[in-house]
Amino acid sequence: MDVLLSFAAALVSLRLAGLLLKRGRPAWAGALLAYAVAAAAMAWGAAHGWDSPSFRVYYLAGGLLTAPLLGIGSLLFVRPKWAGQLGFVWVGLAVGLVLAMPVHGRFGTDVPAAQDHLDWLPRVFAIAGNSLGTVAVVAVALITIRRRPAGNAFILAGVGVAAAGSTLSGLGVAAASGFALLAVVLLYVGVAEPALRRATSRATVR
Repeated sequence: MDVLLSFAAALVSLRLAGLLLKRGRPAWAGALLAYAVAAAAMAWGAAHGWDSPSFRVYYLAGGLLTAPLLGIGSLLFVRPKWAGQLGFVWVGLAVGLVLAMPVHGRFGTDVPAAQDHLDWLPRVFAIAGNSLGTVAVVAVALITIRRRPAGNAFILAGVGVAAAGSTLSGLGVAAASGFALLAVVLLYVGVAEPALRRATSRATVR
């Protein structure tokens, strides 16, 4: 079940990444692609056990890229001149950090806790990126909520569930995978809400 939930989260994330790319939202598409990679790493770890390479992939995609890229994507709505450049700089720093950081400790099949395997610098970097990215998403969603109240509400809920899942990842793979799947489903509904509303309206008229 743990593997299936993580794999389902990865598939939904990939589908949403493709939808966002078609809509011209490359930063958000990159964020959902990173989320898919992190979910796939959880599926791999649950099925085969974690090791240093799989943990690095998980930490890069889920810990350092997803929330910051969501924040960059939101900032592109209001500050397009410098937000894109900031995104490229962040991705470069994140990749370099993950390649250089020492990883220690033994791994099992549970989602690894960063404090058990990493020194302070990568963890501070991740906390700062996730915090700032989440603040940017929430702020822009609240600013623009009058234009699309239902969609932004689902996006805010998805971000909240994802944050809760990261906080409660120590409860085990099933809990982390469940939160990951619920978060991406909420994000999917939030992004696709205008199309879903139009489809519902057409069905009602018929």
